[in-house]
Amino acid sequence: MTELLHKEIWNGKSLADLMTLEFLASIIGNVLTAIAILIVGMMIGRWARKRIVRLGQANRHLDETLFNFLGNITSYVITGFAFLFVLNTFGIQTTSFVAVIGAAGLAIGLALQGTLSNVAAGVMIIFFRPIKLGDFVVVNGMQGTVKEITLNFTELASPDNVQIIIPNSQVWGNTITNYSIYNTRRAEWVFGVGYGANLAKAEQIIRDVIAADPRSHAEPDPFVQVNALNDSSVDFLVRVWCDRVDYFAYQADIKREIKEAFDAGGIDIPFPTRTFVRAPEE
Repeated sequence: MTELLHKEIWNGKSLADLMTLEFLASIIGNVLTAIAILIVGMMIGRWARKRIVRLGQANRHLDETLFNFLGNITSYVITGFAFLFVLNTFGIQTTSFVAVIGAAGLAIGLALQGTLSNVAAGVMIIFFRPIKLGDFVVVNGMQGTVKEITLNFTELASPDNVQIIIPNSQVWGNTITNYSIYNTRRAEWVFGVGYGANLAKAEQIIRDVIAADPRSHAEPDPFVQVNALNDSSVDFLVRVWCDRVDYFAYQADIKREIKEAFDAGGIDIPFPTRTFVRAPEE
């Protein structure tokens, strides 16, 4: 029985060897080393995360959401490597462990394919910035002002202030119309006058109204030309550039001002008419 107790029972060590101070010291040393590696790994991970987040905060042209995401990923990766070093410290082979993690990651990725596609699209949106907070956009047939961009979805506020949530995969995978990206916009109208109207006078009235409005840009030159001869009217196509922030009010005001100027100048604005001919009585 005594001889059996002295046989190798753990990693080739006999019971007598296990009781030696040297072996106990090695065990304690390995535990302390593992704890130190984990603490250092976590500290480095937190330090790297803070540095990445501060990089985004230091530059106002960069979106903080992306840097928060990258900082968290970096912290997790560094902590994961520290954990693998700990396993190596205790003599555990990490090759099979990494393979298991990879297989589990693949399974999770397939199960969360839709969510991960939204996250990937969110990263692309935040990194390339086709839209940003405060922009007025049309995305996937929905229009509104961008209120929030997360890694999973984009939030819009419609013109009548209704919340619209669009998954990021539908934002990045669709055509985006951004009305806020440029500082100027071109306003366009069609004004019809009667066939008996003085076209030169009508054109001058239009140009005078445009020139009198301080929101009109002189460059490029306003475009005022006869565009179509309809059944009951001669149509002027008018195009004028203005500041983006003035666009909607400017477009509405010019319509009213042109109508009032036409009335004052004796230029009639026709409306469709129909002439009914009575059939002769038999």
